[in-house]
Amino acid sequence: MDFSWKIVIDAGAIALAILIATLIRARFRFFQKYLIPNALTAGFILLPIYNFVLPSMGYSANKLGELVYHLLNISFIAMTLRSSPPKVKGHSGGGILGMAGGILSGYALQALLGLGLTLFFLPGLFPSFGLFLPLGFASGPGQSYAIGKGWESMGFTGASTVGLTVAAIGYLWGCFGGIWLINHGRRKGWLEGEGLSKMEDRSILTGIVPRDKERLIGSRLTTDSDSIDSFSFHTAAVVFTYLLSYLFLRFLTWLLHFAGPTGMELATNLWGLNFVFSAIIAIFVRKLVDAAKLDYLLDDDTLSRITGFSVDFMLAGSIAAISLTFVVEYWFPIALMTTLCGFMTLVVTPWMCSRMFHDSRFERMLMIYGVNTGTLSTGLALLRVTDPEFKTRVASDYMLSAGLTFAMAIPFVMTINFPAWAYTRGTMVWYWAEIGVSLVYLGVVVAIYLRLAGKRAFAKPGQVWYKAE
Repeated sequence: MDFSWKIVIDAGAIALAILIATLIRARFRFFQKYLIPNALTAGFILLPIYNFVLPSMGYSANKLGELVYHLLNISFIAMTLRSSPPKVKGHSGGGILGMAGGILSGYALQALLGLGLTLFFLPGLFPSFGLFLPLGFASGPGQSYAIGKGWESMGFTGASTVGLTVAAIGYLWGCFGGIWLINHGRRKGWLEGEGLSKMEDRSILTGIVPRDKERLIGSRLTTDSDSIDSFSFHTAAVVFTYLLSYLFLRFLTWLLHFAGPTGMELATNLWGLNFVFSAIIAIFVRKLVDAAKLDYLLDDDTLSRITGFSVDFMLAGSIAAISLTFVVEYWFPIALMTTLCGFMTLVVTPWMCSRMFHDSRFERMLMIYGVNTGTLSTGLALLRVTDPEFKTRVASDYMLSAGLTFAMAIPFVMTINFPAWAYTRGTMVWYWAEIGVSLVYLGVVVAIYLRLAGKRAFAKPGQVWYKAE
């Protein structure tokens, strides 16, 4: 029978690697100490297999890139279909605005660093190369792959692989750098309250809930299983929303074709930004559900499980999809840019957060650092070390700020192709325009910082962590 098993083989390989990685995390202290996500370990297990073992067996083509692309869009839909967090009255301290400003600082500073460093390599590098820093560190592997795939059609050979590589290095900075911040903060007295005593919780370290410990509720049923399983219902809602996103982009592509070659180029690039359109369509779907008073049918925890599944498989698949051939070709600019970006984020984040926030400063810093080097899961993993039960307002403030952050980041994402246009259109005007966009974002971040930090904004500038007398 002429059935294609490639996508099944790829998904099965990721599943096996995740199971092996889970056992490794449960048994080896090194992986527990640095809170290395199981999906990250699984990806590095598969990396040599997909680069050397499977090609030698005749398995040269894989569907990992397609899996990463679709799982990214599905994860955005599942997150956006969740109900809006309740508004908190009397919620002072600037935590929500500060969390949004902290995340945006990653986009602005990393973009400016990448674009500035790229200038030294031109014309040897594609002009968009440096933007993989905010895409890989502050956004994640899915976005890096999707946008990089679009740049490949514009002349950047191996762009998707470069994006995945930078994202993987960002995860490593998130894990190792985050644990270094925790240990250094403990020695220097940055951490306030009960803090690191929570690290004795073995389920955080091993990643497995012990046999004798109460299991948390991961989702709730909203349908009768005799008619349809609740998880099937939620999956159907997510997949249907994804279909609407696809149809909307197809319609948009059809309209843009009437604009000639420029419109066709824009239409091609928009498919790399499908995660943005998927989230926007999901917002409309959620509004319709709420308007029809059917919100009780969608369980936030179940949607979170779909998001978690998508992110785990996406992370493992994105690392396995890295082509070491292109990594070797671009090894020097990748190593230089990611090293400088890693150290910059490691220093700027505590410097900024210790002066901007007034409560749970260390926990907020860990959350922002994790998100600006990996994804939300990285930030939550670091936060759980000192706040395993999320008793502080850090996690809730981040969720409340997510909508604001997403809205403010849309212009940045929509102008992400400007440096690529500098290449295709033969003028550096578009490159400088992207630098201008990044400077505007930096201005917004500085304004938020000055408003929240007040007199502490530039107090003791030589100290990475500000400690009031």
